[in-house]
Amino acid sequence: HDFFHAHRPMRISTENMRLTRFLSVFCCAVLCSSSLFVSSSLTPSSNKLQCTSNLESFHRREALPVLALRDPTLRLTGGGDDEDDVDLFGDDAEEDANAAAELKAKAAEAKSKKAKPAAKTNIVMDVKGWDDETDMKQVEELVRAIEMDGLVWGASGLEEVGFGMKKLRITCVVEDDKVSVDDLEDKITQHEDYVQSVDIASMNKV
Repeated sequence: HDFFHAHRPMRISTENMRLTRFLSVFCCAVLCSSSLFVSSSLTPSSNKLQCTSNLESFHRREALPVLALRDPTLRLTGGGDDEDDVDLFGDDAEEDANAAAELKAKAAEAKSKKAKPAAKTNIVMDVKGWDDETDMKQVEELVRAIEMDGLVWGASGLEEVGFGMKKLRITCVVEDDKVSVDDLEDKITQHEDYVQSVDIASMNKV
């Protein structure tokens, strides 16, 4: 009983606790003042700068979360610096400008490539047979049977040559980029049983 009574925890009153805390704070203050005095006596300027720097750093660290809560943009821009601001609409505006320029360029290209009227030539040809016994009606049918892209046959008629012989005068319109006059003549003269020669009477641009 005496043992437990001797080692029973002591009850500390509220006044004693306050006194103990006051003494602890006082002792810490004395020690800090002493070290600060010694430090300032050796390097006063550097110690002052260090204290000032520490205070400023502390205030910045404590103030930043509060500012971030008050101004949400600080959390996006990393501190509100103008150089680090995030432009949420700049990219869209740039893309719209590029798209408009691209459409304008395509429209100009399409306009420049717009189909121009094809250049055409009106040709009058004289197709001659071998003699007066050549069937010129058959010759005309053979000539008109020739088909080429860009070739359109026109009016025709028979004209006297002499000694009972006749020639077929026939007109046609050709697109210059599609029909070659030499190729057309070759196709006509391939009917060598009926055609002796082909002459170009006239050529006029349409």
